[in-house]
Parts: sequence; C-alpha cells; structure tokens
Amino acid sequence: MKKTRLLTSLTVLATTSTLLLTLSTAYAEQAPAAPQVDAKAWVLIDYHSGKVLTESNADQRLDPASLTKMMTSYVIGQALKSGKINNDDLVTIGKDAWATGNPALKGSSLMFLKPGDRIPVSELNKGIVIQSGNDASIALADYVAGSQDSFVSLMNNYVKAWGLQNTQFKTVHGLDSEGQYSTARDMALIGQALIRDVPDEYALNKEKEFTFNKIRQYNRNRLLWSTNLQVDGIKTGHTSGAGNNLVASAVDGDMRLISVVLGTATDAIRFRESEKLLTWGFRFYETVTPIKADKPFTTQRVWFGDRSEVSLGVANDAAVTLPKGQLKNLKASFTLKDPQLTAPLAKNQVVGTIDFQLDGKSVEQRPLVVMEEVKEGGFFSRIWDFVMMKLHGWFGSWFA
Repeated sequence: MKKTRLLTSLTVLATTSTLLLTLSTAYAEQAPAAPQVDAKAWVLIDYHSGKVLTESNADQRLDPASLTKMMTSYVIGQALKSGKINNDDLVTIGKDAWATGNPALKGSSLMFLKPGDRIPVSELNKGIVIQSGNDASIALADYVAGSQDSFVSLMNNYVKAWGLQNTQFKTVHGLDSEGQYSTARDMALIGQALIRDVPDEYALNKEKEFTFNKIRQYNRNRLLWSTNLQVDGIKTGHTSGAGNNLVASAVDGDMRLISVVLGTATDAIRFRESEKLLTWGFRFYETVTPIKADKPFTTQRVWFGDRSEVSLGVANDAAVTLPKGQLKNLKASFTLKDPQLTAPLAKNQVVGTIDFQLDGKSVEQRPLVVMEEVKEGGFFSRIWDFVMMKLHGWFGSWFA
C-alpha cells in the first residue's frame, strides 16, 4: 500500500492521502558535473544523510597507509567511552614501541618514545591523532588489548559488524603490510562512525600541533589551516606503496561533508583535490531534515490493539541531501509491509518504508517505524475488530 506526502515546512494541510506543505521558495539550480579528481580513487559523502555526491573507483581495494589510524583511534575512543581505559592512566612503553629501537618504525612518523617511559593515555592518544605516531599506536594497542594482534582483531571486528567487505587491517599503524587494504567508500564510512560514535575522540583531529619531549610537531592535515573551508579532520596517509591519501571532513552551517582521495602522486595534490571536492559539495548541495524523529509522518488504523490508531515516523531524523533550491520539489511516499497493521506493535518496529522523490525519481529511503507501543486489546475489542476488519475488506473505508 503506497501513499504520497508532499513535504511542508511545519504546517500540514491534510487531504485524503496527500499532505501539502508550504516551503520557502529558493532559486532552483541543477548541480553541475562533479570536478575531475587527480587520484586513483575518491568519494564525497554527506555525513548526516550518507548520500554519495560523487565517486570514482570507490570500491577499489587500495593500501590505506596511515588512514588505518582512524580505525585505531575509533577503538581507543570506544575504550575510553566505556571506561575500560582512562585518559590519566599511565602506560609503560615496551620495546616494540621503541621509536629508535624497532626497525619497522625507522623513518616513519613518531612521538619518539623510549622503553620504560610512563606516558598518560591522553598524551599517547594525541600522538596518534595529531602526530600520526606509529610508536604511540603500538603503545596504546598493547595497553588496550594486550598485544598488537589482539588490537587488530578488535579493529576488524568493527569492520565486520559494519559490513565493510573491502577492508582488512593487518597493523595498528598502517605501515605497508601484505593483505592490508581498504577503499575510498569504506574509509568514508569509518570516518562517519568516528564522528558519530566517539565525538570526544574525533575532536582531537582539529588540533593543529602537539608538543612531546620538547618536540613540537604539526598536524599533517594542512586543510586545517584552510581559509576557504571549516575543516576539522580527519587523517592523512602516505607510504611508498600507497601514495598519498587523505580523508577530510568539513562543516558549513549544519551540513557536514566527508571526502576521501586515495593514491595521489604528491602531498600537495591530495590537499588540492580534497578541497576541490568539498568546495563543490557545499556550493551545489544542501542537507535538509524534512521528517524529525519526534514528529509523526502519518497516522494509521491499527487492529486488535488497545488503541485504534498509531503514529508512524522515523526512529532518527531523516536527513536528505539535495541540489540547492530543490527542497520545494521534494515529495515523500510511504509503503506498508502489510496491508493492515495489527497489534501488538513495539515502539520503533519497522512496518514500512518512506521514499523521498525528486522529479519522480527516488533519492532517499528510510524505514517507517511505530512511534509508540500498541498492546493487544481486550477479548471483546479484538472480537469487534475482527468483525470490523471483515466488513472493511468487503465495503472499504465505511467500516474502518
């Protein structure tokens, strides 16, 4: 059963199955073609809606290099959030995190840790996020999980839980390792999770510098200094095998975009191409929230329940990304899984789908959920509903 709603700002004018909404008029323009990007792979997504605005080779498996530390940071952020570790905990540095004693770390980005040093979790965490310290990554991995291998298992467990089939981590730091790979799309989704799930951890990404052992090091994400964009993260990556990678995120008002470029030829190109993508996205798109989680989208008849009607809507705010000026043309329809709703119904139970359309084409879909629990009605009310449902089937809405 499909019904259509034309979306309004806040005022709803109800007719039989159509809601007409009064929208502010805006100059409608079609977004021009996305810019060409000088990279092996790239993608640009909206953080709130998840809408992919442009992509190329987004599912090609490539070496993530230090973008791996986004996943390392996520696991650390979850450990802090759950109370498993605390920022004030002192971590004793082992030999495997010895900056100048571990041959695998030679010539890479480092905090310059020494065996036996006792360093607070907060300092090591900054060393990972701001300095991209490979030694700090090893030290915190050992502290959180007991070993690097166990920590990598935690990283990959999250990857599997999110359904990212084109990502596999082999290290906690991202140095070249056979069998380690990810994609532009997966990296964008990891960035989205980092921002959404561990905001305190993500906030470290906007810090421009960090001093440890009297050594001041600057964040390698040069877009943090951009005067054209409000960039607050996320991560650079470089190895000889990977080339130059960058996951960047920026905000403009309530809109947030995440860009990923993988495998550029030089350091400068990754910043130039990322800025190009983000600027294009903000210039020609906007993200709106036509349906809020606390506002009913429709009310439907429910049978055999302790009430006769139930409000349906969305479990989370339904963000939709559109070409600028197209909001007034946005429509939404909903389809129920079953022709009739029958009790019992649990709160947030999915009973259908909301489909957003522009010019007759679907642009986004969201689950349609029950907004309040409906319990089974009493014996006699259920008998009455059984009779009324039969009559409704024979004679239509007269017996609804």
